[in-house]
Amino acid sequence: MRPKDPFIGREILGGQFRIVEKIGTGGMGSVYKASQPAMNRMVAIKILHPKLVARKDLTSRFRREARAMSQLTHPNTVKVFMYGELEEDGSLYIVMELLEGRNLNQTVRKEGPMPVERAIPILIQVCGALQEAHDMGIVHRDLKPENIFLSRQGGITDFPKVLDFGLAKVTERQMQPGSLILTQEGMVFGTPEFMSPEQAQGRTLDARSDIYSLAVILYEVLTGKLPFSARTPMEYIQKHVMEPIIPLEQRVPELKFPEGLGRVLEKALSKKPEDRYQSAAEFAEALRPFAGASAAMLTSGVTRVPSNDPATPSPPVEVAPVPVAARPPGAMLLIGVAAVCLFAGVVLAMIVMHVVEH
Repeated sequence: MRPKDPFIGREILGGQFRIVEKIGTGGMGSVYKASQPAMNRMVAIKILHPKLVARKDLTSRFRREARAMSQLTHPNTVKVFMYGELEEDGSLYIVMELLEGRNLNQTVRKEGPMPVERAIPILIQVCGALQEAHDMGIVHRDLKPENIFLSRQGGITDFPKVLDFGLAKVTERQMQPGSLILTQEGMVFGTPEFMSPEQAQGRTLDARSDIYSLAVILYEVLTGKLPFSARTPMEYIQKHVMEPIIPLEQRVPELKFPEGLGRVLEKALSKKPEDRYQSAAEFAEALRPFAGASAAMLTSGVTRVPSNDPATPSPPVEVAPVPVAARPPGAMLLIGVAAVCLFAGVVLAMIVMHVVEH
């Protein structure tokens, strides 16, 4: 008989929260369902395994996850309410929103491959969450189906939430003084089946590594299989680095996919980062034509960007407007700037002439 979990039934943080049950566990900690009476809500609390508290490298990573997630406000990123250290025993904790539903891995295992018109809107919204993180200098580095949770929110089903920034790489300006930087070049982190080639080789990573991992996720969601046939983690790592993917249309011959979707995935899964989509927003725009009727209703927060990729068909629908500051400058803007500069030049010339005459 297993010993009773010491956290279950316990009140923490001066009685603000009462832990009800354990809902998950991982290598670094466990996640609990807890009540917060003052706010009349249930929350999820992730607590670092007490036996790991003495490990400076792991506690630094845990704090970094909390810090990274607390900066993110996109609706498709799980919300962090607070984080810190329990006074009673020094355990580190993160208080997050409680999600009801299943992750992508559980969904595909139970229901089989997703139809394109269901999968693409989910991935476009995930791109929105990643774009915000990337704009803030945060690279997830461990994207996999288990870290994309499908919840129900505001009556909307299949509302994705990106979880677990535990391996996230953040810029040094975002680190707390004294934090350890655990993402040194030459060290390999992540999940082999979803690693980018550069991650598998221990190279420095940027946003394009996340795009590769997200494309592997989409490939698996659509087919129920990974883009390579391999039996061991090391085989997957080697194939990410060396071998071309199995074309989408060939992976599951009985499934039919829209014309052009395979080419979009091949670009996103290019071995060289410079050959991929260069941002999550750009990847989202390449996927948008395949989103069907949902495309017009997506509110992912992804900025529309023009694509010069001939493999990407023109989007058939308009999307929600984005702030003007987020759009690339158009011809009218450039003309306006030129007119202002010309006017300023004329005024300056008149002033100089007036000074010379007097």
